Amino acid sequence: MRSDIFVYTSLQDPRAQPLIEELGREYESRYGDFYLQESGVPEIQRYPAEVFTPAQGGNFLLLLRNGHAVAGGAFKRLDADTAEFKRIWTDSRLRRQGLASSVLAELEAQALRQGYQRVFLTTGFRQPEAVGLYLGHGYQRLFDPGADLQALRKLPFEKHLSSALHNHPHLHSSNALQAPLLAGV
Repeated sequence: MRSDIFVYTSLQDPRAQPLIEELGREYESRYGDFYLQESGVPEIQRYPAEVFTPAQGGNFLLLLRNGHAVAGGAFKRLDADTAEFKRIWTDSRLRRQGLASSVLAELEAQALRQGYQRVFLTTGFRQPEAVGLYLGHGYQRLFDPGADLQALRKLPFEKHLSSALHNHPHLHSSNALQAPLLAGV
């Protein structure tokens, strides 16, 4: 049995850095300077870490295995009812184990705990595995799949959350780290 544990922390957590760096390299390999042309800022640096904190209506999650981050994700406040999910990522060496599904479900549960009723997210047009993940978890496309996806650039999705919290019998949240973060919500 794996010893996976969810920890709510911050983007500055040193355990997150290998995942964040790998995500940045992945964006670079898939898109090059495609999005850089829009704003001059690499995609991975577009949002300050503070927007992923409970004080600003967000949160940042790591999935740890034996003390090392193997997957993670975050959300920020989009509006009073909507969390925007960002940075859902799995260590490339550990894909196809359901880790992204577990992270997505835990983020949904946390968004509910923080009072959100809807999730909005986007993925890039060169990330078909992310599209499959979101569709497989009940997200609705907010774009025409027959359209020129490169012209769309970002592919938006939404999901209305139910009040039934998700259970993860094989994963455990770190209550010691989670409780102080929730207190500020």
